[in-house]
Order: sequence, then structure tokens, then C-alpha cells
Amino acid sequence: MHTEYCLKGKVALITGAAGALGAHFSRSLGLAGAALILAGRRYEPLEQLSQALRSEEIESLPVQMDVTDPDSVRAAFEQGQSAYGAINVVICNAGIAVNKKSLDVAADEWARVVDVNLKGSWLVCAEAGRRLVEARRPGSIITISSILGHRVAGAVLPYTASKAAVEQMTRALALEWARYGIRVNALAPGYIETDLNREFFQTRAGEALIQRIPQRRLGRPEDLDGALLLLASDASSYMTGSSIVVDGGHLQSSL
Repeated sequence: MHTEYCLKGKVALITGAAGALGAHFSRSLGLAGAALILAGRRYEPLEQLSQALRSEEIESLPVQMDVTDPDSVRAAFEQGQSAYGAINVVICNAGIAVNKKSLDVAADEWARVVDVNLKGSWLVCAEAGRRLVEARRPGSIITISSILGHRVAGAVLPYTASKAAVEQMTRALALEWARYGIRVNALAPGYIETDLNREFFQTRAGEALIQRIPQRRLGRPEDLDGALLLLASDASSYMTGSSIVVDGGHLQSSL
């Protein structure tokens, strides 16, 4: 590994850490040398992930966090900081979606998606930024966006709207916090195959979607590693306010 991509001495907090991508991000950051704070709403899967990581000699601490609750976010940061010291890499990965046509989306469903994806990302970014500014330390915050923050698709209005807002929030925070040495960038995956969506992509509709991707394949979680480690490490020290799209060229195809 190029030395600039090494994360030894860094402390990384990952929200939604027990999910498919969150667990992969955690392992990738850990293998690069970071101590990990695994954050999520349910403790048991976080503990299971932590045990698996420890078997690979990756240091990690599971902590409960509800990203929509400021007190919960604050407490999780405090717990992680008490264990490992200043948190200088943050991955805002927690997110949800509602798959319904726009006229069928209920008000509480809209609110829940926006609450988790946008407000949750903001609360985590704000807590991280506040602590870094007070400590006069640099850091890297990575929001997990989506190609649907750049383009649209049917039946996912709350999700695509919230991810577009996350992209704009990322740029606004990058502008405001650059003077403090805090970098804020977005990673925007395309369609990544996981256990949760594998069955869909074996259907006719799923196969048709794959054919609209210029590379004619789904992404794999490891396809995100290059961008993730670039943004988390000092190799991207002159990058802030950027959004890296990893989608097999899907964004370049026609809507």
C-alpha cells in the first residue's frame, strides 16, 4: 500500500457500520491501520462485527448511535474519543430508502428518510467538526451519497432528494471548514451488489438495469475501496468539497 494511503494513528468512526457497505468500509479502513468506532442503532450486530475484525487484528469499539438523536450522537463520539482519542476520520454511511411511487409516499415515510439520510448526516458531521475545531486538529469527513444524488430514478423520491441535499451539504461544510484543516468530501456509489439486493438483480428488471450500466456489471464493495481510502487518508490533503462517483459509468449514460 502506498504510504500516503496508510491510516495508522488515525481513529475512524463509521455510522451504519453493521450494514453491508458499513461493514466493508470498516474492514477496509481497519486493514489500512485505523482504529475503528463502529456506530449503529443495534448493538449486537456491531459487537459481532467487532469480534470478526479483532480476529484480523483490527482494533474496534462498537457503540450504539441513533444518528437522528443529537444526544445519542454526542454520547457515541464521547465514548469513542474516551477509548481511542481524537476522532479524525468520519464516514457518514447510515441511510435508508422507501421504494414507492411518489404519490404513494406517506408524510411520515418522507420524514423518516430525510431524517436519517440528511439530518443524521448533518448531526454526525456537526459533532465531528465541532470537536475537531475545538481541538485544533485536522480531519476528514466522508459523506456517503449516491449517484441518485446526481441523477434521478423512479419510485425513490425521498431517497434521491435526500442524497442530492447531502451533496450540497458536503460542499457547504467543505467551504466553511477548510480554514480549520477539516476536509469534507462525498463518495457516491452506483449500484453495488450486496446480500440485500442480489435477488433483485437476478430478476428481469434487475438484469435490465445492469444493461444500462456502461460496464455491464454491478459494482462490488471492494470497488469503493480506492475512493474511500483516498478520501480518508492524507493522499487527498488538497481535496475538499469533492464528490467521487464510483458507478461503472452509469452517471454518463442517458437518463
